[in-house]
Amino acid sequence: MLRSLNSSVSGMKGFQNKLDVIGNNIANVNTIGYKKSRIVFQDVLSQTVRGGSTANANLGGTNPIQIGLGVKTASVDTIHTPGSPTTTNLSSDLYIDGNGFFVVQNDSGSKYLTRAGNFDRDGLGNLVTPQGYKVIGKDATTNTFGPINIDSTKYVSYTIDFNGVIKGVEADGTTKDIATLGTVVVSNPAGLKKVGGSMYELSGNAETNYQVDLAGNFVLDANGDKIPTVPTIAGLMNTRDITKAGQIVSGQLEMSNVDLSEEITEMIIAQRAFQANAKVITVSDSILEELVNLKR
Repeated sequence: MLRSLNSSVSGMKGFQNKLDVIGNNIANVNTIGYKKSRIVFQDVLSQTVRGGSTANANLGGTNPIQIGLGVKTASVDTIHTPGSPTTTNLSSDLYIDGNGFFVVQNDSGSKYLTRAGNFDRDGLGNLVTPQGYKVIGKDATTNTFGPINIDSTKYVSYTIDFNGVIKGVEADGTTKDIATLGTVVVSNPAGLKKVGGSMYELSGNAETNYQVDLAGNFVLDANGDKIPTVPTIAGLMNTRDITKAGQIVSGQLEMSNVDLSEEITEMIIAQRAFQANAKVITVSDSILEELVNLKR
């Protein structure tokens, strides 16, 4: 069987995956807080026809002769470059001018990260996402993290400053701090896991923390290496200065970072590459047909 058949089949599968990634990016070109993906390929195996040799006093060295056997997907990366802000003039729409993420919580208490700041107040005054997930912040009275509640019976309006501090305006015009938006920064955003709804779940590869003793020194294993700990969103919120994630801009939203012209160009490249691999299969089939018909 010709090697080109299997190699071209793997190429068609790979570029089909690339088209799937491109199609999803284009579909989310106007999705708030969406981060585009890219696919990276790598070769599979190479069959060694002849090994290399080392040069000696009588003969020069030779290079190995190898024939590749196809391609596979190495990774599908999430690109966390900032999207362009768009002005909405709604005080509950928030944009982070920096690398931070908002923290939201579902009905079971699980916390997620998001760059989509299209929030609103529900009937009980909770600041929520369109899915009903509660936005997390630090309460100004208790100094603890939890869902943000803006009580409409106490405040006629509210404002959010660039530090994420939510201030309620009472009927007599006085202001009072309600809460500060909880934002976190992860060292490797590409390690976050997408869960839908422009939200992400924290993974061990997104942020690396290490165990420390009571004296503040790193705990080392038998090999002298630092021992990592799996971080939690709550832990990151409690140990980080929440103002370091970037300024909060009220009345703006972060749009998708998808570049439509770039995606269309990549789609054309993927289409032509798919066609080229299909053509190799057609040619390989013609050669096999000739071999079968050698004896008539």
